[in-house]
Amino acid sequence: MPDVILASSSMVRARLLRAAGLQVETMAPRVDEGALRESLQAEAIKPRDIADALAEAKARKVSARNPGDLVLGCDQVLVHDNCLVSKSLDIGAATQLLKKLRGGTHQLLSAACIYRNGTPLWRHIGTAHLTMREFSDEYLDRYLARNWDTVRGAVGCYHIEDEGVRLFSEVKGDQFIIMGLPLLEILNFLSTRGDIDG
Repeated sequence: MPDVILASSSMVRARLLRAAGLQVETMAPRVDEGALRESLQAEAIKPRDIADALAEAKARKVSARNPGDLVLGCDQVLVHDNCLVSKSLDIGAATQLLKKLRGGTHQLLSAACIYRNGTPLWRHIGTAHLTMREFSDEYLDRYLARNWDTVRGAVGCYHIEDEGVRLFSEVKGDQFIIMGLPLLEILNFLSTRGDIDG
């Protein structure tokens, strides 16, 4: 029996949890994230609450199919100038996004929610503040050409643990939150409850 079921197919989140010594099973939640996000944005819901609602929707869906198991749902959103930023569909959109973020500070909000038997037990939203340096257009073009296949699914078109770190002049917040998982807070919760050793 796993310590936790991750309501996601995210390899990064699963790898982080396993590296921390947890037995993890992954299960896609079958939640229409795009439709839910659009609906919440249409209601002028704050980005923080959108991240929380998406994480909860994933955990709730998978928990309903797995009674007795702890289920972890996660979501991450990028906020710039108080607006939610969507994923870029192609290199052209990624170029425009990174030019908009260049020289300024944006936030990554990483939400996590743990369910058991269809009931929420715990939730957390971590925030990181990232400031991009004034990189050149030429570097940006080369960066995207080299990294597009790996960053195309990342909302900010970067992975801080890879070459994406070169886009930044300052980062405030822990690396796990930047990678989309408030890992320390999750581990503290599970260990305090006695669900994992600690």
